[in-house]
Amino acid sequence: MPPKPPKPAGLTVAVTGPTGEIGQAVVAALERASEVTRIIGMARRPFDPAERGWKKVSYRRGDVLDRGAVANLLADADVVVHLAFMIMGGAAESRKVNLDGSRNVFRAAVAAGVKRVVYASSVAAYGFHRDNPQPLTEDVPALGTANHYYSAQKAEVEEMLAGALSGSATTAYVFRPCIVAGRNAPLLIDSLPYTQVSERLPGPVLSLLDGVPILKPVLPDPGVPFQLVHHDDVASAMRAAVLGRGAPGIYNLAGPGQLTVRQLAEELGWYSIPVPELAVDVVAEMIGRLGFLPARAQWIAAFREPVIMSTHKARSELRWRPRQDAMETLRETITASRMDSLIR
Repeated sequence: MPPKPPKPAGLTVAVTGPTGEIGQAVVAALERASEVTRIIGMARRPFDPAERGWKKVSYRRGDVLDRGAVANLLADADVVVHLAFMIMGGAAESRKVNLDGSRNVFRAAVAAGVKRVVYASSVAAYGFHRDNPQPLTEDVPALGTANHYYSAQKAEVEEMLAGALSGSATTAYVFRPCIVAGRNAPLLIDSLPYTQVSERLPGPVLSLLDGVPILKPVLPDPGVPFQLVHHDDVASAMRAAVLGRGAPGIYNLAGPGQLTVRQLAEELGWYSIPVPELAVDVVAEMIGRLGFLPARAQWIAAFREPVIMSTHKARSELRWRPRQDAMETLRETITASRMDSLIR
């Protein structure tokens, strides 16, 4: 057999899910990194890197559930960025992608001798537990929440990653971002559960809104603060990990500031009403019984407990400096979502 051609001097980075909300920002950040020579992106649907202005990217169509495709993707990679995951799918479908797909990626990374795995986990991995300390730091166990399958899956994947890499030379950077938003991340707005189901709510749920003139959408506000992080700021942290800056490990990511559902409603020009915790439980349970949008119903219940994170570790070890605060990110997301609606 002829000898393999020498590898480029810079890093070769394999990216699963390069066209997702986080993926587009991560690839764009890697494009600007002089240390990165080549980026290999794999997605289930075809895409043209040139249309996005990506010059270092080569495309491979494939699925993380296909072990052969994953092995081929990582064969020449120095670093893999694993972003292929599902948030709003059903429990069984999302488990295949989030668990089985991740297992394939992690095992292939070890087999290929990849230097680093950069994995996008989630704040949801901590779980929505009343006794969680506030703010959450990276040494708090990722316990997940059993009846919130995305949360439970994210915690399980982190444990799986640690097991897959144990005893190998491959290290891992695990990022736990809060809700990711920005101009290319409309999921926050597009998937607001109450706006998606408002016309199909049963009478007992609508009775919670008695006295409110229904001229605009209404967001029930349990009074629990939440954080946002801009997709470009997530990308800058992941770029630092790809380049091997700081120490491998777990890092929280959140933009400065906190928001409430009331502020979200105000920025959207909608109504909000204070809703006690018991009512939030009732709404989530009733929506879950309707047989539609079960994933969104789970997120309604998740807003009962605060999951505010400290980002001190990312700032000190990675020198991470988010450029957008929570309110700036929210306003950009809303503007982009409205523009997209006009275009469509």
